Amino acid sequence: MTFPFAREREYFPILHEKIQLSSCSQSALSMQVQEAIAAYVDTLRYAGMDWNLWMDKVEEAKGQFARLINASPEEIAVLSSVSDCASSVATALDFSGERNQIVTTEMDFPSIGHVWLAQQKRGAQVQFIPSADSVIPLEYYSESVNEQTLITSIPHVSYYNGFKQDVQQIAQIVHEKGSYLFVDAYQSAGSVKIDVKAMDIDFLAAGVQKYMLGIPGIAFLYVRKEVAEKLTPVVTGWFGRVSPFAFDIKHLDFAQAARRFETGTPPMINGYAAAASIGMLNEIGVDRIEAYLQSLSRTAIAYAQEKGLRVMSPLDLSQKAANTAIYIPQASKAEAILKEKGILVSARNDVIRIAPHFYNTEQEVKAAIDALAALPANL
Repeated sequence: MTFPFAREREYFPILHEKIQLSSCSQSALSMQVQEAIAAYVDTLRYAGMDWNLWMDKVEEAKGQFARLINASPEEIAVLSSVSDCASSVATALDFSGERNQIVTTEMDFPSIGHVWLAQQKRGAQVQFIPSADSVIPLEYYSESVNEQTLITSIPHVSYYNGFKQDVQQIAQIVHEKGSYLFVDAYQSAGSVKIDVKAMDIDFLAAGVQKYMLGIPGIAFLYVRKEVAEKLTPVVTGWFGRVSPFAFDIKHLDFAQAARRFETGTPPMINGYAAAASIGMLNEIGVDRIEAYLQSLSRTAIAYAQEKGLRVMSPLDLSQKAANTAIYIPQASKAEAILKEKGILVSARNDVIRIAPHFYNTEQEVKAAIDALAALPANL
């Protein structure tokens, strides 16, 4: 296979020294992101404060994310984490009526489940859809979502094993029952094509440090405009106002569209990094990235099986994103051993996740699998 991203690979200095296959946890740092961070630091060093420039950068990042998922910038709110995004949505919902059910899944990231469980004190009834052989059959949604369901929460891609769901089909099922759809796209945005309009998504949240090539501390919340304006957030702050600089302490109003879900001062340095990282993805094109990562998935599955390793990810590539999970009972120890060898992977429970991005090569994926296959049998 010819490596199609040789020029772009040079943007990531760490790849000259290590094999970084941990994009499900933290992507490699690019020169562009490093330079963006330095540019923010320079504003502090030489200007002391450049508020308008900082806000312009945050808005640029918001616009780049909107472009990435085919949304309007006014449908994007800037927060600090996906947990914040989910909490902002959850606390804006009313669970006092007959439609008070939250349907989520056992494959959601735990913090998302915790957000929904926290709503039980407000009258919410929470139901978890189970998995079957580490995937969620589509019919489970038809069986679980009903006329009492207010919101259905799903991961686009599972953090554990890279299982990728058919969001458009799920949206059709839940909307027929009158439920909103919340999508956690932390493990997909930047590596899988997302079109919130075609997929008919109501809410979507994603942080930037994983496949969007940024750093921790910033997340984006998409809220469909017509949905946003029906809701009144309880978690709020300065930037959720119509006119933040009016400094009117006695008047609580809410900005139009998704901005009403914003809270306090956005993380400026993270906005600089996100504008650079997501801008790079948009320039390269997620379609190209997704196609290449699918070929790496094919290699990873076949080579792991050849080496006698147990693959916990779906074997059907149509149900799988970039992350290939390999069963290793003491995964954290295995991660540490590989790190000593200069191979960065990510452990979760009983799996090692090999999570390449477009800058990784087939040879690097095989090297990580060779290292796993060489681990002691009792690990």
